[in-house]
This record gives sequence, C-alpha cells and structure tokens, in this order.
Amino acid sequence: MLISQIKGANGEIVVAVREQGGAARSVNNAGSVYALAMEAADGGKSLAAVIEAHGYGEAVDLEKAYAEGRFLPPITHPDAAHLHLTGTGLTHLGSAATRDSMHKKTSEAAEETLTDSMKMFKMGLENGKPKAGERGVQPEWFYKGNGYGTAAPGAPLVSPSFALDGGEEPEMAGIYVIAKDGSPFRIGFALSNEFSDHVTERINYLYLAHSKLRPAAYGPEIRIGAAPDDIRGTSRIKRGDKVIFEKPFLSGEANMSHTFANLEYHHFKYGIFRVPGDVHVHMFGTATLSFADGIKAEEGDVFEIEVAEFGLPLRNPLKVAAEEEIAVKQL
Repeated sequence: MLISQIKGANGEIVVAVREQGGAARSVNNAGSVYALAMEAADGGKSLAAVIEAHGYGEAVDLEKAYAEGRFLPPITHPDAAHLHLTGTGLTHLGSAATRDSMHKKTSEAAEETLTDSMKMFKMGLENGKPKAGERGVQPEWFYKGNGYGTAAPGAPLVSPSFALDGGEEPEMAGIYVIAKDGSPFRIGFALSNEFSDHVTERINYLYLAHSKLRPAAYGPEIRIGAAPDDIRGTSRIKRGDKVIFEKPFLSGEANMSHTFANLEYHHFKYGIFRVPGDVHVHMFGTATLSFADGIKAEEGDVFEIEVAEFGLPLRNPLKVAAEEEIAVKQL
C-alpha cells in the first residue's frame, strides 16, 4: 500500500492511499498521515487496519495534484521542530569508492593507508549485518535538520547562498513515529533526495556536518511495510528538455553493507530520538552521485528519482537562495 498527502481545495490535508499501479482514494476523517500513524502506534494496531477502519472517500488524481503543485511531504508534524531529518552514509556496496575519491588527502602516505571513509566502509562490510540477537557496528551518522528543512515533492530544493555546490543524493528513507510509551514504529519507506554540498564536504571530511545542513525531499508516497531486498531505480537530472545525467539507483539490503535493522538500532538507541509524538525521516545512504561523474547542477535543473515499487517519482528543481546578512544582536 502507498500513502501520501496533498492539499485539499480549502487548504486541508487530504490523505490518499492506493495499491501499486492502482487508483488512489482519500481516507475518511484522516486528518493527516501523522494522525493515522499515531492512532495505530498508540492503539496497538497496524496502519492498514486503522486506514480500513476509517474507510475510503473520493477518488484522488495524484498525477493532477502533482502537476498543480499540491503534493505535501507524505508525513508532516503539527510542530515542524518535532520532525527530524537524519541519515547514514557509507552503507551501500560501491559507495566507498565515490566517497574515498572525494576525501583523498593531498599528503597521502603509502597507498595501502586507508582513508577514514574506507575504514568506515570496511567496518560495515565486516559487521554491518549482525546475526540475530547480536549488535552490529555503528555506521556514519549525520543530522540534516528538522521539518522546517523539508521540501515537498515538486517544490524547490533551496541551496543557501554560501553553498559551494547543491547536488542530489538518491536514497531510501525510513519513516517513523514515536508512540506515547517511547517505542519507535516504522510506517514504511519512501524515496528521498538527501540534498548535500559535495564541494564543501570534499574540502575536509570534518566539513561533512556543514555539507549536510541542507533541505531534503522525500516521497511523494510512502510504501507501507518492509522494503524490498533489492531496490532498483533511476536517478536523473533534467536541464530544460534535456537529460544531462541518468544512472541506475540501487538500494535494499542486497545492495548494502548494513541491514536496515542495524541502522535503525544505532539511530534509535539514543533516548533523545525516542521522544513520544516525534517523527523521524532517516535516510539510508546511496551509491549514485552525479557529482562523482563531474556534473555540477545549475539553478533550474530538476532532480528526479524513480523506483517503480515506490509510486510516483520524486522531482525537485534546484533553487539558489539570495545572500543574507547575518548578525547576532546583543540583548
């Protein structure tokens, strides 16, 4: 089942659900995906059961809503500060070579010396998929922001004026809510664009935190339930009528050095991420970057990430923010 949110005629949130390849219908008296998910988490029910109990209303034309710019992120929080955007890196087979080339030091020692990126990747290969009942190695982890940094499907991903680059990262994102007893519950998975500044990151690995403080997009739909083991799609960039970049996008545990369960554990093991009522959008890494192929995105370019099993493609144009004067005033 796929679930999404669009703006209704009066500005209200309309929750739409459909089976893959099927027509969408609204969910009666849903309020929002967040409200439905919290009802399920706090009531000990599955999300599908809660949706079924609410019942279905009118048909929803998702393609038309997309064209009209009415898609919302597929989950939002009533208080945007309580939605957390986070992620993990160096989790995918094949991702290390790209990251390693970005972080090569100009004063390298012997060739056999591993960079920090390669060390982290190697740790994942060795213990990112632990046996049942065991804890695996913790991955690279980063913070992107909160709900104020989300871009709806179709809306611009805004690169700040001081950024040195604004590039896509096509990834799967796990979507979670925290029940009133502090238990994390996964709704499902969605396409995401973990938009980053790869030039800043390349200057020094310790600039990774700066490079990740950018908006992110996810959706348009959440695929409820577990992710397929082998996820195959396409990441592309369009400039006007031309496709200037197109490459396969692989994810799922068959293409990863970590299990989703291991990555989830190392995020939610921190109590601060188990605050009742919070929403988490956690991005799981990628092995495909246009930046690694020498592409520099320009304002107006459109990023498009597509995987058939996850519904409509995620599209976002690149926009560059105007320069701001920032000064701290003394009270």
